[in-house]
Amino acid sequence: MFPKTVGRFLAPILLLALLVGCGPRDVKPEKASKPTQAPPTFKVKFETSKGEIVVEVIRDWAPRGADRFYELVADRFYDGSRFFRVVRNFVAQFGVSGDPATSRLWGQLRFPDDPVKGSNRKGTLSFAMSGPATRTTQVFINLADNTQLDSQGFAPFGRVVSGMDVAEKLDRSYGDFPPRGNAPDQKRAEREGNEYLARYFPRLDSIKKATIEP
Repeated sequence: MFPKTVGRFLAPILLLALLVGCGPRDVKPEKASKPTQAPPTFKVKFETSKGEIVVEVIRDWAPRGADRFYELVADRFYDGSRFFRVVRNFVAQFGVSGDPATSRLWGQLRFPDDPVKGSNRKGTLSFAMSGPATRTTQVFINLADNTQLDSQGFAPFGRVVSGMDVAEKLDRSYGDFPPRGNAPDQKRAEREGNEYLARYFPRLDSIKKATIEP
């Protein structure tokens, strides 16, 4: 029998660990996988349907994660994407492209893990994964102190420095994945993009634009 504190978080941890954000395995990537090296620190502004969220990335925390995030933002990957899983006092997750072809391409570009140097405190960001070397594009904002994720290998690479109140107001009416909630089918979202999400999950909040701050 698990202690109460473990039992409380066990199901969300297992669900989070199952998230990969990669496309079908038989799709040949057309993009070079060599990462762009990010600056030591940089900020990203997310213009969302609820307001602005500004994130500061600190490369020393998780160099590989910071590099991939920088590359994704520079490539405008997150523009138009949805916060498809928002669980109160847990996480707000995003990172499935609205365009299925883009999801297929980036989903093949897995990158190596980072050692966990920091902790998944409220406001920090980490990449979702389903095991060693499975990170691709999906990211979550910690909406609470989720320090129990540290031992699972989730390495924070940045933190919200402005707009945490906006992150906490993101629509959570669909909640977690079934059976704990009614969040979108992740694989179908990857295959069908925003057409599927807009049709069946119209209340999801979106990222209008994500840009690297000067």
